[in-house]
Amino acid sequence: MTLTIRSLRKAVLLSLEHDVLNSAKAVAYSGMLALFPALVVLSALLAQAPEGTSLMGEVRGAFEQFLPDDSMSLLRSAMETRKLNSVQLIFSAAGLSVFAGLGMMLSLMEGFRRAYELPLDDWGFWRRRRRALLLVPIVLVPLSLATLILVFGRQFELWMIDNSAHVLHHFVLYIWRMVRWAVAMLTSISVLGALYHYGTKRKEHWALVGYGALAATLVWFPSTLIFGWYVTRIANYSMFYGPFGAGIATLVWLYITSFSALLGAELNGVLFRERQEQASAGSERDCFGL
Repeated sequence: MTLTIRSLRKAVLLSLEHDVLNSAKAVAYSGMLALFPALVVLSALLAQAPEGTSLMGEVRGAFEQFLPDDSMSLLRSAMETRKLNSVQLIFSAAGLSVFAGLGMMLSLMEGFRRAYELPLDDWGFWRRRRRALLLVPIVLVPLSLATLILVFGRQFELWMIDNSAHVLHHFVLYIWRMVRWAVAMLTSISVLGALYHYGTKRKEHWALVGYGALAATLVWFPSTLIFGWYVTRIANYSMFYGPFGAGIATLVWLYITSFSALLGAELNGVLFRERQEQASAGSERDCFGL
């Protein structure tokens, strides 16, 4: 436990040295540019389904678990189904989302490089961008699967309640909501693990990068809940920023998310160097026959 606390403290101090605060700003900015065009594409695709309207309602319900209230107003505007049948609009939104997502991945990869203290030229210009572009679907696949589980989980939840005894309704509801939260946490850990594994030149085993992914998730979940409570109960962004308040709240939430991911990378970097030092010390003892 002492080693873990020391490693966490060291990771926090190194995050300041590696300028994680500014790196998180760059990631949040690109994430803001990618988020809403992606929601436009998602809304257009869901609108083609026979139950498109109800499906979008379920997606909004899933986002309500994480996004602050002010951000939800922007989300609802982005997911309006009217005038979304234009193929040109869908392709434009998809292109903008991928372009912004590429910038977001590049900023994250730069933060990972600093966390592992790798040289600037660890990857070439084009190779870095190819890797960043590949990271976009790597992240989207588990997020899409989790979204499907959250969306259709609501129907499954209602089915279980309707087919359970009346006295078990609250118990079933509690258990299933815990399952949905567990799915969200496992998705967060798997996405971060994939980012850490493929987003650095030092490929480590999944179990090793899992420490940083778990730490980032444990930082992100309560931080998101606290920020949502703060925006709802204390701060009123609209009072200070007017019609831009919802956008500012969303940007701050993305900043918290980015900072959590980069902090997890810093922890992985600290643990990676500690393992290297231990391996080096062991090799030296073997050489001297100790």
